[in-house]
Amino acid sequence: MKFLAPMLIVLLLACGCASQRPGERLVRYGDEIVIAGQLFHTGTPVVLWTDPGGFDAYRVERRFSPIDQSDWTATTAAWAKDGLKDTNTPNRYSTRQKGLAPDELELVRGGGWPLEMLRERIDQFVLHFDVCGTSRQCFNILQDHRGLSVHFMIDLDGTIYQTLDVKERARHATVANDRSVGVEIANIGAYPASRPGPLERWYQKDESGQERVVLPENLLVDGKPPFRLHDFVARPARPGPIVGEVQGDKLAMQDFTPEQYEALARLSAALCVALPRIAPDYPRDASGKLIPKQLSPEQ
Repeated sequence: MKFLAPMLIVLLLACGCASQRPGERLVRYGDEIVIAGQLFHTGTPVVLWTDPGGFDAYRVERRFSPIDQSDWTATTAAWAKDGLKDTNTPNRYSTRQKGLAPDELELVRGGGWPLEMLRERIDQFVLHFDVCGTSRQCFNILQDHRGLSVHFMIDLDGTIYQTLDVKERARHATVANDRSVGVEIANIGAYPASRPGPLERWYQKDESGQERVVLPENLLVDGKPPFRLHDFVARPARPGPIVGEVQGDKLAMQDFTPEQYEALARLSAALCVALPRIAPDYPRDASGKLIPKQLSPEQ
């Protein structure tokens, strides 16, 4: 009998485990996003919160403060000084609780969202421009200064950063948080067309006459732009600024980069397949026309 246990182990390893040996490393391709703990391909580079160079919204300390001043006690003191309210929790996210029965809430409160159950509750993909200019600065503002979060960020070079599993209720879209996935697209934003804004400082023409993004010095890291792609030059997809009406105001904005459009298209496609209640469409009224203004909370 003393030889039985080792023999059983050998047999188990020999039967069906040859391609999945204990301790064998599973290789990721680098384009996967995480939904309910499962990996889904996008076809474009993705940096997860667990990857080197990633942004981890699960951590409670501030990411860009000196490490000895980044814990929750120092954070709440800094936020109180800045007048930030609702600092009663160190988490920048929560559980998607709306509409859950007591047994379902008990199931997911430990983190164990069944994919099929999550698919029934997510039907919106909310796109933001971050008004920060780079994904690194966006995470700095959300994590360190505002106690907020978002599932994805798309940097100027098209790199997608995922900061939380999609199963989490990120704090990015107020009343839509329970039912939505959010992405912040790096762009310094839109400004009144009649008044000077930061666009002239951020977008300058090079020797070829093309517009390019020029980051301010405080957003550089060791004197260089903080992009995953080295020597990347960010250029708007269309010459600008582009002027349009938003909520009754005439605003000017520079376009996203071609790399961002490509990444956004692939991320959107992956989410629409993995979470099929998300329709690849824009909000419409009863007649089918697009709604080009802010939706009411009820809508």
